[in-house]
Amino acid sequence: MLHYITVEDLVKKYQKSVAGFIRKRVEDEGVVEELTQDTLWAAGRAWPSFSGKSSEFSFICGIAKHKIADYYRKKRLKTILFSVNPKFEEIADQAIGPERDALKEELKAEIKKTLSELRADYEKILRLKYVDGWKSSQIAKLMKLSLKAVESRLVRARKKFQSLWEYDKKTNKEFVQNRSSNWD
Repeated sequence: MLHYITVEDLVKKYQKSVAGFIRKRVEDEGVVEELTQDTLWAAGRAWPSFSGKSSEFSFICGIAKHKIADYYRKKRLKTILFSVNPKFEEIADQAIGPERDALKEELKAEIKKTLSELRADYEKILRLKYVDGWKSSQIAKLMKLSLKAVESRLVRARKKFQSLWEYDKKTNKEFVQNRSSNWD
């Protein structure tokens, strides 16, 4: 029987190895950090489906390959779309402008609300990473922590943020209510 493992355990055990695996395929160190986090997070969520037929590292590398492919696919699509006609970006912005702006402001308000409900250290680390765009290594220097400690804290802070996040719950509830009222 396979053992239970947390994302934090995966970060401690595989962060350097997975980053090295990704670094061989991606040059931008910031992207390497992001893909490493995304991979380990996805591996934690997918862990119940791990059958043990391969090594844990092989399982995680399989997920990393998909994350890398997604990254390059999105990058290529953007490049193709906007290089064919730079007007596409302007047209897309105008087409969804006012509605997008209203949604963006609503999301910003909900993010600020949720961040304010977190412990101070969780709020700080999430704000530095996702609002200010700092790399994990920069955060480690500022907070006088090891890189692994920062990664672990980011995992815990994201989990707590997700548990407090109300926007999706409200949106889904409104969607269900609207759908059911259409059937009346």
